[in-house]
Amino acid sequence: MADSLRRLVNTSSFSVLQDKLESWYKDYHVISCDQNLNRCCELVELTSKIQGQLFTILNLTAREGGHYAGVDVLKSRLLPWLGTCFSMATSSVTNDTSLNLIQESVEKERRIRELSASHENDMQKMETQLCSTHLQLDTVKQELADAHLQLDNTKNMSATTLLATEDEILQLKAELRAARDQVETYKRKLDVLDDYERQVRLLRDEVSFLTAEKSMLQERLVRSCSPSPLPRQSRPSSPLKSESPTRAQLTNSSRHARLVSRFSDLYAVERLEAQSLLRRYIDDLEMVQRIIFIATVEAFHAAKLAYRQFKLRVKKTLSPSHLGPETLEDSVVDYVVRNLDLYDVQASVNDVINAMNVNPRISFPPEVDFVLINSFIRETCRVAFAMQTLDPPLDLAFTSGGELYSDNKYRRSYDSEFTAPLVAYHVWPALVEGDGVIVKGEAVTRRGALWRSRSRSCSPVRSGSPTRTLGFSRSRSPSPGRLSASRL
Repeated sequence: MADSLRRLVNTSSFSVLQDKLESWYKDYHVISCDQNLNRCCELVELTSKIQGQLFTILNLTAREGGHYAGVDVLKSRLLPWLGTCFSMATSSVTNDTSLNLIQESVEKERRIRELSASHENDMQKMETQLCSTHLQLDTVKQELADAHLQLDNTKNMSATTLLATEDEILQLKAELRAARDQVETYKRKLDVLDDYERQVRLLRDEVSFLTAEKSMLQERLVRSCSPSPLPRQSRPSSPLKSESPTRAQLTNSSRHARLVSRFSDLYAVERLEAQSLLRRYIDDLEMVQRIIFIATVEAFHAAKLAYRQFKLRVKKTLSPSHLGPETLEDSVVDYVVRNLDLYDVQASVNDVINAMNVNPRISFPPEVDFVLINSFIRETCRVAFAMQTLDPPLDLAFTSGGELYSDNKYRRSYDSEFTAPLVAYHVWPALVEGDGVIVKGEAVTRRGALWRSRSRSCSPVRSGSPTRTLGFSRSRSPSPGRLSASRL
């Protein structure tokens, strides 16, 4: 018997059974129904094996005691338990639950006592809370009754003032309509007043110009009529002598407004005409818009360069014979303003087309030429050249591919992604005066604009086709020395 008991202890069957039970409990809600049944059958088999070993030990123990040893124990413990197990109609427990049932019953009785004690404590707490709740409920009922009384009083007071309030609302609505009509009348009068003020400013500029010209003519008349006190060496009259040296300053504001309006017309009229013309040969609208934008920028660059060269030639010609009270710089600007038709615009157009032919960001079908938008480039060069004569001059805002979008400089096009922070490409540049934006440009914003701009900048440069130089022989700029005196 001792060997059998030792083997049973060494095998640790109960420890294995407990581990399997804990493992099954952890995985019960995870595994399937068949797996749960397999676990249960495995535990039943293990329990039956342990019970078989225990019965073997029971038999050996009874034999060692002789014929009459242990009879009382078997009668009082084993036989009643066996009779109970076999007499049950449906057994809901296993065969090894004798000791477990006793332990569970003791544990349950202990838990029942604890639960009853805690239940009594909870009941006492709940009774205390119920009493306090009843007191609070009585207080709330009293407050509710007071609120009902106050509400009734408020209803009675509001009923008396409702009619008066409706009359006031109707009167206020009538006054609001009258005020709106008056505001509309004032707006119309203000628009008319703005037109009058604009006309007055133009007339004042003209009057100032005529007054200055009149005073100059009078001074010349006085100088011509008065005898000269000393004989002075006669200087040949310069054909470049300005009749109105202050004309540029006097007409600066009017020319500024006219050029800004002309720049807006370029965007609204000439740009759309050039775009519709290019769409006959290029299906990609983005490429067409890029071509027009680059043509505008290059036209401004060419016009600014031509203005500097023209101004240097005029200054070189006027400097030997300059005598007027105005400065030489003012005389040069006045001459340029009065002789804008001497600007060699065709040379600037040719420079723009040559620059566009080697621009890597645009492409064009080889069978056609950028001469298609020759009229648009020509008008842009004229406007850009005239803008350089203003004080301060007007210029285009600096642009770069993939730049951060700014509401102060651009408007988004209709096909833009309004949440994108970067500019994919520009449709029209912004016009600036110093650091301030005069006319906003137009830009297309899309996500990934920086990557797209880099990929386009890496495209190969197209060489100009032979037809790009036909019919455009650059005219030679007229020398200031050859200018006729009739233009001065």
